[in-house]
Amino acid sequence: MSEQLREMCKSLRLAYVADIYNQIPYESSEQFLEAIFAEEFRLREEVKVQRLIKKAKFLDDKDLSHYEWHDQIRLPGHIDQDGLQSLSFIENRENVVLIGAPGTGKTHLATGLGRSACEQGYEVRFFRVAQLVEHLEHALRQDKLAAFRKRFEKVDLIVLDEMGYLPFGKEGSELLFQLISEWYEQKSLILTSNLEFSQWNRIFVDSRLTAALVDRLIHHAHVLSFTGESYRLSHALSKSR
Repeated sequence: MSEQLREMCKSLRLAYVADIYNQIPYESSEQFLEAIFAEEFRLREEVKVQRLIKKAKFLDDKDLSHYEWHDQIRLPGHIDQDGLQSLSFIENRENVVLIGAPGTGKTHLATGLGRSACEQGYEVRFFRVAQLVEHLEHALRQDKLAAFRKRFEKVDLIVLDEMGYLPFGKEGSELLFQLISEWYEQKSLILTSNLEFSQWNRIFVDSRLTAALVDRLIHHAHVLSFTGESYRLSHALSKSR
Protein backbone atom coordinates (compact mmCIF):
# COMPACT_ATOMS: atom_id res chain seq x y z
CA MET A 1 0.00 0.00 0.00
CA SER A 2 1.31 3.44 -0.92
CA GLU A 3 2.20 5.98 1.75
CA GLN A 4 -0.60 8.22 0.46
CA LEU A 5 -3.19 5.49 1.04
CA ARG A 6 -1.76 4.81 4.49
CA GLU A 7 -2.14 8.48 5.36
CA MET A 8 -5.73 8.39 4.10
CA CYS A 9 -6.47 5.40 6.34
CA LYS A 10 -4.88 7.25 9.24
CA SER A 11 -6.97 10.36 8.57
CA LEU A 12 -10.12 8.23 8.42
CA ARG A 13 -9.01 6.49 11.64
CA LEU A 14 -8.99 3.09 9.98
CA ALA A 15 -6.44 1.52 12.27
CA TYR A 16 -6.12 -1.89 10.58
CA VAL A 17 -7.14 -1.61 6.92
CA ALA A 18 -3.62 -0.74 5.76
CA ASP A 19 -2.22 -3.90 7.34
CA ILE A 20 -4.94 -6.40 6.44
CA TYR A 21 -6.21 -5.34 3.00
CA ASN A 22 -4.01 -7.84 1.15
CA GLN A 23 -5.29 -10.70 3.34
CA ILE A 24 -8.92 -10.18 2.30
CA PRO A 25 -10.10 -12.36 -0.63
CA TYR A 26 -11.51 -10.38 -3.55
CA GLU A 27 -14.68 -11.62 -5.21
CA SER A 28 -16.33 -8.30 -5.95
CA SER A 29 -15.89 -4.68 -4.92
CA GLU A 30 -18.88 -4.83 -2.58
CA GLN A 31 -17.77 -8.12 -1.00
CA PHE A 32 -14.24 -6.80 -0.51
CA LEU A 33 -15.37 -3.59 1.17
CA GLU A 34 -17.81 -5.42 3.40
CA ALA A 35 -15.16 -7.98 4.43
CA ILE A 36 -12.41 -5.46 5.11
CA PHE A 37 -14.68 -3.20 7.15
CA ALA A 38 -16.03 -6.19 9.10
CA GLU A 39 -12.44 -7.16 9.95
CA GLU A 40 -11.66 -3.56 10.96
CA PHE A 41 -14.63 -3.60 13.35
CA ARG A 42 -13.65 -7.02 14.71
CA LEU A 43 -10.09 -5.97 15.44
CA ARG A 44 -11.26 -2.73 17.03
CA GLU A 45 -13.56 -4.67 19.32
CA GLU A 46 -10.80 -7.12 20.19
CA VAL A 47 -8.46 -4.29 21.17
CA LYS A 48 -11.23 -2.58 23.14
CA VAL A 49 -11.87 -5.75 25.15
CA GLN A 50 -8.17 -6.16 25.92
CA ARG A 51 -8.03 -2.52 27.00
CA LEU A 52 -11.02 -3.01 29.31
CA ILE A 53 -9.47 -6.16 30.81
CA LYS A 54 -6.18 -4.33 31.42
CA LYS A 55 -7.98 -1.42 33.12
CA ALA A 56 -9.95 -3.83 35.32
CA LYS A 57 -6.68 -5.08 36.87
CA PHE A 58 -7.69 -8.67 37.52
CA LEU A 59 -5.12 -10.64 39.46
CA ASP A 60 -5.15 -13.55 36.99
CA ASP A 61 -6.59 -14.59 33.63
CA LYS A 62 -9.22 -17.04 34.89
CA ASP A 63 -12.47 -17.02 32.93
CA LEU A 64 -15.84 -18.75 32.93
CA SER A 65 -14.85 -21.30 30.28
CA HIS A 66 -12.59 -23.00 32.83
CA TYR A 67 -14.96 -22.66 35.78
CA GLU A 68 -16.25 -25.88 37.34
CA TRP A 69 -19.79 -25.51 38.65
CA HIS A 70 -20.55 -28.06 41.34
CA ASP A 71 -23.41 -29.06 43.59
CA GLN A 72 -21.83 -27.33 46.59
CA ILE A 73 -22.62 -23.93 45.09
CA ARG A 74 -26.09 -22.94 46.23
CA LEU A 75 -27.75 -20.33 44.01
CA PRO A 76 -30.81 -18.36 45.10
CA GLY A 77 -34.13 -19.56 43.69
CA HIS A 78 -34.65 -16.52 41.46
CA ILE A 79 -31.56 -17.02 39.26
CA ASP A 80 -29.72 -19.98 37.75
CA GLN A 81 -26.26 -20.47 36.30
CA ASP A 82 -27.23 -19.22 32.83
CA GLY A 83 -29.02 -16.22 34.28
CA LEU A 84 -25.94 -15.25 36.25
CA GLN A 85 -23.63 -15.68 33.27
CA SER A 86 -25.95 -13.55 31.11
CA LEU A 87 -24.80 -10.58 33.24
CA SER A 88 -28.31 -9.17 33.34
CA PHE A 89 -27.60 -8.16 36.93
CA ILE A 90 -25.25 -5.44 35.64
CA GLU A 91 -27.95 -3.87 33.48
CA ASN A 92 -30.31 -4.03 36.46
CA ARG A 93 -27.67 -2.57 38.82
CA GLU A 94 -27.89 -5.59 41.09
CA ASN A 95 -25.15 -7.15 43.18
CA VAL A 96 -23.73 -10.66 43.38
CA VAL A 97 -22.44 -11.79 46.77
CA LEU A 98 -20.38 -14.99 47.01
CA ILE A 99 -19.98 -16.37 50.53
CA GLY A 100 -18.05 -19.45 51.64
CA ALA A 101 -14.82 -20.91 52.91
CA PRO A 102 -11.48 -20.00 51.27
CA GLY A 103 -10.54 -22.05 48.21
CA THR A 104 -14.07 -22.99 47.15
CA GLY A 105 -14.08 -21.06 43.86
CA LYS A 106 -15.48 -17.65 44.81
CA THR A 107 -12.66 -15.51 43.40
CA HIS A 108 -12.49 -17.58 40.21
CA LEU A 109 -16.22 -17.03 39.59
CA ALA A 110 -16.01 -13.34 40.47
CA THR A 111 -13.05 -12.87 38.11
CA GLY A 112 -14.73 -14.88 35.36
CA LEU A 113 -17.90 -12.80 35.56
CA GLY A 114 -15.83 -9.62 35.57
CA ARG A 115 -13.82 -10.70 32.54
CA SER A 116 -17.02 -11.70 30.72
CA ALA A 117 -18.39 -8.21 31.48
CA CYS A 118 -15.30 -6.67 29.85
CA GLU A 119 -15.89 -8.84 26.78
CA GLN A 120 -19.40 -7.38 26.57
CA GLY A 121 -18.07 -3.82 26.73
CA TYR A 122 -18.63 -2.99 30.40
CA GLU A 123 -16.15 -0.96 32.45
CA VAL A 124 -14.95 -3.14 35.33
CA ARG A 125 -12.60 -2.66 38.28
CA PHE A 126 -11.18 -5.40 40.51
CA PHE A 127 -9.95 -4.81 44.07
CA ARG A 128 -9.00 -6.84 47.05
CA VAL A 129 -11.09 -5.11 49.72
CA ALA A 130 -8.09 -4.42 51.98
CA GLN A 131 -6.31 -2.86 48.99
CA LEU A 132 -9.29 -0.61 48.25
CA VAL A 133 -9.40 0.58 51.87
CA GLU A 134 -5.68 1.37 51.70
CA HIS A 135 -6.29 3.43 48.55
CA LEU A 136 -9.13 5.29 50.25
CA GLU A 137 -7.10 6.06 53.36
CA HIS A 138 -4.14 7.22 51.26
CA ALA A 139 -6.39 9.44 49.12
CA LEU A 140 -7.87 10.96 52.29
CA ARG A 141 -4.41 11.77 53.69
CA GLN A 142 -3.39 13.33 50.36
CA ASP A 143 -6.64 15.33 50.20
CA LYS A 144 -7.48 13.49 46.94
CA LEU A 145 -10.49 11.48 48.10
CA ALA A 146 -12.93 13.23 45.77
CA ALA A 147 -10.64 12.60 42.80
CA PHE A 148 -10.30 8.93 43.73
CA ARG A 149 -14.05 8.46 44.01
CA LYS A 150 -14.52 10.25 40.68
CA ARG A 151 -12.57 7.45 38.96
CA PHE A 152 -15.60 5.20 39.33
CA GLU A 153 -18.12 7.50 37.62
CA LYS A 154 -18.12 5.55 34.35
CA VAL A 155 -17.49 2.12 35.86
CA ASP A 156 -20.35 -0.38 35.53
CA LEU A 157 -19.12 -3.23 37.73
CA ILE A 158 -16.79 -3.34 40.73
CA VAL A 159 -15.43 -6.68 41.96
CA LEU A 160 -14.52 -6.61 45.66
CA ASP A 161 -12.59 -9.70 46.66
CA GLU A 162 -11.87 -11.09 50.14
CA MET A 163 -14.16 -9.09 52.40
CA GLY A 164 -13.34 -10.32 55.89
CA TYR A 165 -9.75 -11.47 55.57
CA LEU A 166 -8.50 -8.36 57.37
CA PRO A 167 -10.38 -6.13 59.85
CA PHE A 168 -10.51 -2.36 59.28
CA GLY A 169 -10.10 0.57 61.60
CA LYS A 170 -12.87 3.09 62.14
CA GLU A 171 -11.63 5.45 59.42
CA GLY A 172 -11.23 2.71 56.80
CA SER A 173 -14.64 1.23 57.62
CA GLU A 174 -16.36 4.59 57.23
CA LEU A 175 -14.59 5.36 53.95
CA LEU A 176 -15.57 1.99 52.49
CA PHE A 177 -19.14 2.44 53.67
CA GLN A 178 -19.36 5.88 52.04
CA LEU A 179 -18.04 4.55 48.76
CA ILE A 180 -20.39 1.57 48.65
CA SER A 181 -23.27 3.87 49.61
CA GLU A 182 -22.45 6.05 46.58
CA TRP A 183 -22.57 2.98 44.35
CA TYR A 184 -25.89 1.78 45.81
CA GLU A 185 -28.43 1.36 42.98
CA GLN A 186 -26.01 3.13 40.61
CA LYS A 187 -23.54 0.34 39.88
CA SER A 188 -23.23 -3.41 40.30
CA LEU A 189 -20.91 -5.11 42.74
CA ILE A 190 -19.56 -8.63 42.93
CA LEU A 191 -18.31 -9.28 46.44
CA THR A 192 -16.61 -12.36 47.87
CA SER A 193 -16.34 -13.11 51.58
CA ASN A 194 -15.34 -16.00 53.78
CA LEU A 195 -17.67 -14.74 56.52
CA GLU A 196 -21.43 -14.97 56.90
CA PHE A 197 -23.15 -11.58 57.19
CA SER A 198 -23.73 -12.20 60.89
CA GLN A 199 -19.94 -12.29 61.35
CA TRP A 200 -19.17 -9.00 59.61
CA ASN A 201 -18.95 -7.24 62.97
CA ARG A 202 -15.48 -8.79 63.10
CA ILE A 203 -14.48 -6.60 60.14
CA PHE A 204 -16.15 -3.30 61.04
CA VAL A 205 -15.91 -1.69 64.45
CA ASP A 206 -19.37 -0.09 64.32
CA SER A 207 -22.32 -2.52 64.45
CA ARG A 208 -24.77 0.07 63.07
CA LEU A 209 -22.47 0.79 60.13
CA THR A 210 -22.14 -2.96 59.53
CA ALA A 211 -25.92 -3.41 59.47
CA ALA A 212 -26.36 -0.46 57.09
CA LEU A 213 -23.64 -1.76 54.77
CA VAL A 214 -25.10 -5.28 54.63
CA ASP A 215 -28.54 -3.79 53.99
CA ARG A 216 -27.28 -1.90 50.93
CA LEU A 217 -25.32 -4.84 49.58
CA ILE A 218 -28.13 -7.40 49.75
CA HIS A 219 -31.11 -5.17 48.91
CA HIS A 220 -30.74 -5.92 45.19
CA ALA A 221 -28.47 -8.95 45.33
CA HIS A 222 -28.02 -12.54 44.28
CA VAL A 223 -26.38 -14.33 47.22
CA LEU A 224 -24.52 -17.57 46.44
CA SER A 225 -23.28 -19.90 49.18
CA PHE A 226 -20.17 -22.05 48.66
CA THR A 227 -19.76 -25.13 50.83
CA GLY A 228 -17.29 -27.98 50.91
CA GLU A 229 -13.54 -28.08 51.36
CA SER A 230 -10.92 -25.95 49.64
CA TYR A 231 -9.89 -26.94 46.09
CA ARG A 232 -6.34 -25.82 46.86
CA LEU A 233 -6.18 -27.92 50.03
CA SER A 234 -7.64 -30.97 48.26
CA HIS A 235 -5.14 -30.59 45.41
CA ALA A 236 -2.21 -30.24 47.83
CA LEU A 237 -3.30 -33.32 49.81
CA SER A 238 -3.74 -35.41 46.68
CA LYS A 239 -0.20 -34.55 45.54
CA SER A 240 1.28 -35.49 48.92
CA ARG A 241 -0.15 -39.01 48.83
